[in-house]
Amino acid sequence: MKRSVALFALLLAACSSLDKNDPTAGWSAAKLYQEAKESLDSGQYDLAIKHYETLEARFPYGRYSQQAQLEIAYAYYKQNEPASAVAAAERFIKLHPNHPSVDYAYYLKGLVYFNEDLGVFGKVSRQDRTERDPKSARESFDAFKDLVQRHPESRYTPDALARMKYLVNALAYHEVHVARYYMKRGAYVAAANRAQYALKNYPQAPAREEALLIMARAYDVLGMPELRDDAERVLRRNFPDSAHLKSTLSRLGR
Repeated sequence: MKRSVALFALLLAACSSLDKNDPTAGWSAAKLYQEAKESLDSGQYDLAIKHYETLEARFPYGRYSQQAQLEIAYAYYKQNEPASAVAAAERFIKLHPNHPSVDYAYYLKGLVYFNEDLGVFGKVSRQDRTERDPKSARESFDAFKDLVQRHPESRYTPDALARMKYLVNALAYHEVHVARYYMKRGAYVAAANRAQYALKNYPQAPAREEALLIMARAYDVLGMPELRDDAERVLRRNFPDSAHLKSTLSRLGR
């Protein structure tokens, strides 16, 4: 019994010592939130994250805690920690599906993946596009799609739609680039299939012109005149003034 009392006293003393070393000890939820928000606004993202985490740990219920859960996702995003940002956004969506700001959580999730996508499809990189994984672009598109479908009146929806358009074009171009890669290496069946995939999944993307051209050339080499003619017919109907079409017909001797 005496040992238990002594141990309890030691624990209390240890906790008291920790509290004295913690400058936030005794802060209210409002104070913690204010300090976290000021740190976030001033670009001190590590400190903001620390305050938000402390706020949620000490005051797990209430509006300050909910707001902290949302804003910590943004802090992680600005801190260039995409995995943590996405996890925080998804957690907020799961815990508060009817929150007035849940639309922002969807938008932020899409934005995180979108910026990763820029690293995938950005023109600055010299990496071969066939080696790049378009997973981030697809994840971004899906997040923005959720936002648009669930919250069509959200103030973030117009920007999400614009980004979705970019993503569709980027994904289509990726598929066509891979198809072109296969053509150069004589993998004509793979080239035709990849081009057909781009047409089927991204029918409005500008890259569909080149996809049709690749299909026409691949089917011609493979000795499949009916499929070649079908691709050419669709190409003529949709791109009657295509310089690529004239070049392809000349190359095929027609």
